[in-house]
Amino acid sequence: MSEENLHVEKAESTENPSQKINQLLEGLGDHYEFNYSTFHFDILPYIFYDEGNFHFFSNKKALEESGQYTFSHHKPVRTSDHHSPDLDLSITNLVAFQFIAAILIIAAFLNIAKKYKKNATKAPSGFQNLMESLVVFVKDEVIRPNLDEKTTKKLLPYFLTLFFFILTLNLIGMVPGGHAATGSLGLPLALALIAFFVINIVAIKQSGIKHWLEHLLGGAPVGLAPLMIPLEIMGMLVKPFALTVRLFANMVAGHVVLYILIGLIFLFGIYFSPVLVGFSIFIYFLEILVSFLQAYIFTMLTVIFVSLAIGESHEEEHSH
Repeated sequence: MSEENLHVEKAESTENPSQKINQLLEGLGDHYEFNYSTFHFDILPYIFYDEGNFHFFSNKKALEESGQYTFSHHKPVRTSDHHSPDLDLSITNLVAFQFIAAILIIAAFLNIAKKYKKNATKAPSGFQNLMESLVVFVKDEVIRPNLDEKTTKKLLPYFLTLFFFILTLNLIGMVPGGHAATGSLGLPLALALIAFFVINIVAIKQSGIKHWLEHLLGGAPVGLAPLMIPLEIMGMLVKPFALTVRLFANMVAGHVVLYILIGLIFLFGIYFSPVLVGFSIFIYFLEILVSFLQAYIFTMLTVIFVSLAIGESHEEEHSH
């Protein structure tokens, strides 16, 4: 074997571990195809609103065969000018996992409701008992201590949906080969924006739009409105930002640590693998705990923000 070939093989051997680590880290991102573990399925539709029209393609093959779009840096672009579509509404990998989570939640609760209808007097057991315990916990330990009974009844479906949706997505991400949609910035931001509207709509309904607008003054004289209103609005926006960053950062951190530990096995070889595998198992079980904890924290903070908004509005109303 020539010296040149030896150098090439040596370079490839040193590059392979880092390439494998990069491939592992890329798995944290979103993709246009459905990914599970190392399997890739070209089954997700591409939906664009582009140049005044909707465009629908059943998969990547259909998109490329149309001749209207092609791929550049793993993203669809127009064939004519290589610009991205005006609005991309495609079902991506993480969106698909969100649909899976929604289907699992609906199926679980429909099954539980069916059992209650058949045996209303029978004590729940197994999975039914677990789900009932979680529902009771969220209702009695998270919502009721912070909100009045009337508001609790109105917002209970929303808070339960929020809790179980985040929890299910987190746990799907812990299944080997699965992907955690909560580890992508878009979903926590969307959930936080929904929470933002819920918080303010409930406050407006409780005290009226007039008192809600007066609350933007923060109790200061009207002359200070140009200063106080921007500050109050910034304070309102900080809440969804805090919800977004907390959920996103905590979920993605654990996955990054797991990927790095697995990647280190490629770097250090089998000699360090027992230690690295042991750390990985520990982090894995810790992440399962974090999955429950983050669903609880996000729901609890949303409940507290609603309670504060109602309380502040009531205080403004009583002061006037």
